[in-house]
Amino acid sequence: MAIADGREPGEEREELELSDAAKTLVEECRMVLPGIQATFGFQLIAVFNQRFGDLDLAERYLHLAAMCLVALSAAMVMTPAAIHRHYGGREVTDTFIYLSTLLLLAGMVPLAAGLALDFFLIALLAIDARAAAALFAAALFAMLLFWWMAFPRWRSLHAWVGRKYRVRRA
Repeated sequence: MAIADGREPGEEREELELSDAAKTLVEECRMVLPGIQATFGFQLIAVFNQRFGDLDLAERYLHLAAMCLVALSAAMVMTPAAIHRHYGGREVTDTFIYLSTLLLLAGMVPLAAGLALDFFLIALLAIDARAAAALFAAALFAMLLFWWMAFPRWRSLHAWVGRKYRVRRA
């Protein structure tokens, strides 16, 4: 039987000091940001690809919207560092951790939308079927949101995995 916070009995848990929580958060941002930057770089060079001209004007606007969404995502993931610098980099508060966590999580939504929009355009070029391309893009968007937003909150599955694969201690 799980404890109220979703942990299994006997499962280890450690509270982090604010400074350690801030370090962990910065590391998470540093892991996400290079992927966002690489995606944005590929989006920038896509306009120089010969097939980009095969897209109609509305589809090129979709690519521009996808680029804006990915840039927004990068800005949101980078904002915690700007907030920390603004306050001199010598102070960490619960509010900073909470706000920065929200920015990191919220930044994944425009990233998912931008990826899905560009995936729609790539699928459209590949299969030349607008409805199928839209279905594939919507499925990708839903999967990204599931893995990035829903799955991390799915405590019962986490507890099951913990029970099944936990290393037994002597």
